[in-house]
Amino acid sequence: MAQCKNPDEAFVLASQGGDPMNVVAVLQHTAGEYLGLVEDHLEGRKIRFQYYRPFAAGKLPAGDLPADGLILLGGGPWGAAGGRDLPTLAEEVEITRHRLAEGTPVIGFGLGAQILALAAGGGAEPRDLTLEIVQARRTRDDALNGYLPETFNQAIYMRDWPVLPDHAVVLAEDQHGRPAVWQVGENSFGFSGNPGIKLGMVEDLIMEFEEVPAEPAAQLERLRELQIVLEDQLVPIMTGLVQCTSLMQAPKAAGELDAGVV
Repeated sequence: MAQCKNPDEAFVLASQGGDPMNVVAVLQHTAGEYLGLVEDHLEGRKIRFQYYRPFAAGKLPAGDLPADGLILLGGGPWGAAGGRDLPTLAEEVEITRHRLAEGTPVIGFGLGAQILALAAGGGAEPRDLTLEIVQARRTRDDALNGYLPETFNQAIYMRDWPVLPDHAVVLAEDQHGRPAVWQVGENSFGFSGNPGIKLGMVEDLIMEFEEVPAEPAAQLERLRELQIVLEDQLVPIMTGLVQCTSLMQAPKAAGELDAGVV
């Protein structure tokens, strides 16, 4: 897993030289789940990313951090509907609300999508911790600039479920009629699962916590069989996400930085 040694190092490095790079702040909630396959797509486009890990005594990004985007990852057994809430839930909702207000793109996966929904005026509803593999179908031809596949798979490891704000636009639904991908504003997106998930990430989540989903073995086997398919489906998804979030344009990190943390 690619990472920088010190907080905000990616922002400092991105500002150096004659060709500053875009940098995304990534809020990580468990040791097991990170960007996964998404890392390769960001690195291939020369987009840097900086992990923030409050669960490991790390700090949250400051409100004035010059991030070009914010990615909120899943949380394993942590949720946002009152049963077993993420310890930093209130702070992360406020950070996300601030980013939305200033027009910075936000992308939420799993629990991160719940945080995005809460910050955008929606909510979260209780649901048991579940590992499931679903099939999703695009509801709009122009979703992610037309790059969201017509059908695709999602692996969901999540407690609770996002309740979308009234102004959200559903871009895809799963076979149960639930929003699989949705959009708020011009440039922010929620995914019910991490599109860059790897089999090893789910295995690590199962080992990391005492609480695990019911009967995960069958779903792990399905995920193993789908790994190459998920990798292929991620290619157009990332193309559309990068376009819709403008992550290859006008980096905020250009020039002198004072990238503090709170």
